[in-house]
Amino acid sequence: MRITDTSDLWWKSAVIYCLDIETFHDSDGDGIGDLGGLARRIDYLAELGITCLWLMPFYPTPDRDDGYDLTDFYGVDPRLGTLGQLVEVIRTAHDRGINVIADLVINHTSDRHPWFQASRRSTSNRYREHYVWRSTEPPDTSELVVFPDREDSIWERDERTGEWYLHNFYKHQPDLNLSNPEVVDEILRVVGFWLELGFDGFRVDGIPFLEQNAKNAGDTGLEVDPHELMRTIRSFLNRRTGWSMMLGEVNLPHEQQLAFFGGDAADELQMQFDFIGMQATYLALAREDAGPLVTALQERPTIDATCQWATFLRNHDELTLDKLTDGEREEVFAAFGPEPEMQLYGRGLKRRLPTMLGGDPRRIRMAYSLMFSLPGTPTLYYGEEIGMGEDLEADGRMAVRTPMQWSAGRNGGFSSAIPSRLVQRVVPDGYGPEHVNVVDQMHDPDSLWSFIRKLISIRRTCPELGWGTWTVLDQPEPRVLVQRCSVEGSAVITVHNLGADPVTVDVPVDPDDAGLEAVDLMAEELVTGGPTTRIALEGYGFRWLRVRPAGDLAIP
Repeated sequence: MRITDTSDLWWKSAVIYCLDIETFHDSDGDGIGDLGGLARRIDYLAELGITCLWLMPFYPTPDRDDGYDLTDFYGVDPRLGTLGQLVEVIRTAHDRGINVIADLVINHTSDRHPWFQASRRSTSNRYREHYVWRSTEPPDTSELVVFPDREDSIWERDERTGEWYLHNFYKHQPDLNLSNPEVVDEILRVVGFWLELGFDGFRVDGIPFLEQNAKNAGDTGLEVDPHELMRTIRSFLNRRTGWSMMLGEVNLPHEQQLAFFGGDAADELQMQFDFIGMQATYLALAREDAGPLVTALQERPTIDATCQWATFLRNHDELTLDKLTDGEREEVFAAFGPEPEMQLYGRGLKRRLPTMLGGDPRRIRMAYSLMFSLPGTPTLYYGEEIGMGEDLEADGRMAVRTPMQWSAGRNGGFSSAIPSRLVQRVVPDGYGPEHVNVVDQMHDPDSLWSFIRKLISIRRTCPELGWGTWTVLDQPEPRVLVQRCSVEGSAVITVHNLGADPVTVDVPVDPDDAGLEAVDLMAEELVTGGPTTRIALEGYGFRWLRVRPAGDLAIP
């Protein structure tokens, strides 16, 4: 790895921050976050240290699925602002060294999209083939629905034409017909439009559901290969910019994820979320045993040097645990969400990390340190940096989509509107803004915000974690994970105690006696030279060590 390579493949060394504009900051007092409010907070994000801003859907929408039900691929919802304000946000972010990516929703539209409104007027109009229709009554597809509390089929009968249309998600989100060249051409125009406005890439929504075939569409003549579509979009990105990236939502087994990276050709997605690693992390935390996480990391397939995993502990959806066995899932439920109101769809949790860990600051910080130390690109969901909680009374996934808590004042400083006009109420009780907010924590050197800021700063000085060769270092304690990421000339060793009790471990820093020394990146001091370093860890303790030749001028 050359340090100059890290700018060409910027996503491999990034720190990503995801937010929903409507819940981040309201600048005009109507109760809804907006682009003007986000623009005012760009310097906050720069101060935190993030390098990539992921914007959840901002397109015109009836807002029946938090913006994922869009009616226009080329616009900004008027509640949030204008295209001009969006360009100002992107320009300001770029000026602060922050890349910006947008949610790319290509599986479906809203049923109020002009295409769908036209398509249902007759069975022979131009836009009919923009969606997937069938004239015969569909079989039972209840096992294929994504939201079993709301839907019992992936087909819905349209009363006007008497035929059924496909919807993998909600019935108000009809699936696009991705076998139609006109639809694919329009998707490429959409990608090109947002690239021209300054976006640096896209988070691609629901990729496994892009596949269409006889099994899920009921049409033997319909065959949509999502890999071909990803290659088409990737080729278009390369032609238009050469430096944009796609981050895919691909919750599939490793072998299928490797295929979506493009395999040896590396011609599909540049990045994918590591859902398997995330779920294994929670199982490891529940057991206080690093074993499940080590297994998940070791089973990751080898990917091309231009590709990357995105690591995370939380996102905007339910905390899915679908890749665990039934028994393992029950372990995580018992540890972090034992009550039915904390669970969702029988497969996940509707909680944020601090509440799951009982508010224990030692364990919370260890969990984030662990996530940032994993080989890959760390991804934060807004509010994680201050330890926001959830609103369990909110419907489904909306429990973790509450307004950002800026201050202890009214509405947590999110908006000056009366509380009843807020897009969603702020988190109540012990995790409410009077207890958890940005203002208090930014002025407290011992706060979670200050810790996350330092963690981001350290992570940005460790390109080894995004580019290096990863190994687990052997030691006898199952609750301790010792990792080493190496590139030529340097390495980072991280040590994490997943258990509540103190432990001491011997870490092989320089087993070949090559004259290496270790520097503690948290304490900013020399630890020792020599083949082995003895590390004492408190309960839920952790250490970050930079290993380099003795006397080397590498900073830190």
